[in-house]
Amino acid sequence: MNEMTLRVTSADGTRIAYDRKGTGPAVILVGGTLDDGAENAPLARLLANHFTVYNYARRGRGDSGNTPPYAVAREVEDLDALIATAGGSAHVYGASSGGALALEAAAAGSAIDKIAVWDVPYVIGDDLWPRFNQYIADTHEAYKAGRDEELLELFMRLTGGPDADIAAGKQHPLWASSVALAHTLVKDAMVLNDYKIPTNRLARITQSVLVTTEGPITEPQMAGLPTDFFDRAAKAIAAATPQTERHTLDGQGHVVAPELMARVLKTFFNQ
Repeated sequence: MNEMTLRVTSADGTRIAYDRKGTGPAVILVGGTLDDGAENAPLARLLANHFTVYNYARRGRGDSGNTPPYAVAREVEDLDALIATAGGSAHVYGASSGGALALEAAAAGSAIDKIAVWDVPYVIGDDLWPRFNQYIADTHEAYKAGRDEELLELFMRLTGGPDADIAAGKQHPLWASSVALAHTLVKDAMVLNDYKIPTNRLARITQSVLVTTEGPITEPQMAGLPTDFFDRAAKAIAAATPQTERHTLDGQGHVVAPELMARVLKTFFNQ
């Protein structure tokens, strides 16, 4: 868990936890799947040499509130509250599902300067839809029944995690914290438009967008996905958004090296 000391109140009264570091133009970091802000914390420290960096825990994660009922629009309002705190506009970087949230916010009119996204997992290709549709159905059933550990297992199997790795994961000290975040997997699917790229909404984005991905997938825990899974989505995002740069960071996994991403973001946000 990533302890955060500051709070901002979203439009529906939900308290959103965040950290602020550095000085300079504002940059907001939006976490992805099963992240409470801890994954972006090293990146925040590196970017703080050049920017005022806001790293926050999305609602229902870490120290942030979780006011029902959930809606993607509430997450956009959370980001808007951070933008207001940052001075009224900010660059935004979103990883994985956080990238989809950044794009949805821009399409909805949030005061974002430039947008950078990493490994946004929209599904492109008829070969993948039977598995993803079944996953969505299974996770909704598990979520309604409150079976959080099952939610996590379903996600791990979706991406290709072998049963041996899932069994080993249950013995890891971080398993409990991952289970505590598992309810957000259903919400991430909603942010991702049930994994269908929202082409019409992306076409409304007027900001410059940097679409970054890893190269061909090599991680064993993602062996169930095509090696070009993220590249397919990136090409579709680039085709849908009017002003896009495309960048591939070969040799990276789904969790990108913060030193490398910091250099990429510094260049893009300062252009």
